[in-house]
Amino acid sequence: MMRMRAAVLTEFKAPLEVREVEIADPGPGEVRVRIAASGVCGSDIKAMDGNSPAVRGLPFVLGHESAGVVESTGPGVTGVREGDHVIIAMNGPCGRCRSCAAGRFHLCAAPERLAAITGTMRDGSTRIVVDGVGARTMIGIGSFAEYAVVNEAMCVKIGPDAPPAEMALLACGVVTGVGAVLNVAEVRPGACVLVVGCGGVGLNVVQGAVLAGATTIIAADIAEHKLDLARRFGATHAVLAGEDLAERVGAIVRGGADYAFDVTGVAGVLGRAMAATRPGGTTVMVGSPPAGDRLSIEPGLLFASRRLMGTQGGDASPARDLPMLAALAANGRLDLGGLISERLPLERINEAVDHVRRGTVARSVIVFG
Repeated sequence: MMRMRAAVLTEFKAPLEVREVEIADPGPGEVRVRIAASGVCGSDIKAMDGNSPAVRGLPFVLGHESAGVVESTGPGVTGVREGDHVIIAMNGPCGRCRSCAAGRFHLCAAPERLAAITGTMRDGSTRIVVDGVGARTMIGIGSFAEYAVVNEAMCVKIGPDAPPAEMALLACGVVTGVGAVLNVAEVRPGACVLVVGCGGVGLNVVQGAVLAGATTIIAADIAEHKLDLARRFGATHAVLAGEDLAERVGAIVRGGADYAFDVTGVAGVLGRAMAATRPGGTTVMVGSPPAGDRLSIEPGLLFASRRLMGTQGGDASPARDLPMLAALAANGRLDLGGLISERLPLERINEAVDHVRRGTVARSVIVFG
């Protein structure tokens, strides 16, 4: 065991507590990573509010969008070694189960993957201890801490000169947004794309649409400053989102968009996004409404051969997609630095949470060291 600082969730709908905790050595097939940077995601906020089905028992260490340096490895680890710079992926597919064999790595059903979703290691145990009590971690990561113990398959190596704050964003916000465009909807060149919700993930849907060759990219949000950001990242048009979304989109492109992406996580928005697509169009639910919410879709939309799709983390294969995104960023085709509104130390994490909650930032990043 070693001691470290971590931001711990001890009570729902309450601030995180930055305190000293203990973290164990990595077990077989596990890696301990010294966290260099961790983005603050809307999923973390949802968990703090008690609205995440994956976060129930407390105490809990949140954080899942991160990058760092391998500090030590457990028995049997061969893919990384001490000193390697890595992105910690949101999933670590086994490559052997039925889903992996079909190329659907985001649906991996390996025991270690399923355990990580609930915040434990493969054997159901935890590696962090808070006041003598085992603490679970956000999807098996828990990067609001100086160190994290994760499954080896979740570590994706990057170059030692890659900026960690920017690389951290690839793990969730970027791969989710870009992946929704390229992996899920498979947007075609020349298409019209509607992006509803232009926060940290939505801006990466915009960037993904640019990469896919979309020629009309319509950003929709209730906040003007987010529309300004979306224009900077490649949106060709911007509209205020509301009940008349379909009419506003129809005024730009006759018949509606080819593809719509709902990145709001608000159940009532999905139907409006779908109604703003043309017959035969595709709508992807990227944002996740709170557990228990119900979606309402007008049946006539489906009779017109419109498609509704979901996604989990951009349906990404970490070993394939994260190095690709890092290369795109290095070549200037993805703007990662522009996504970072602020860099704060762990002691100020509740400020970052507040800024994300109020929607005043694209991304807040907690930096260590």
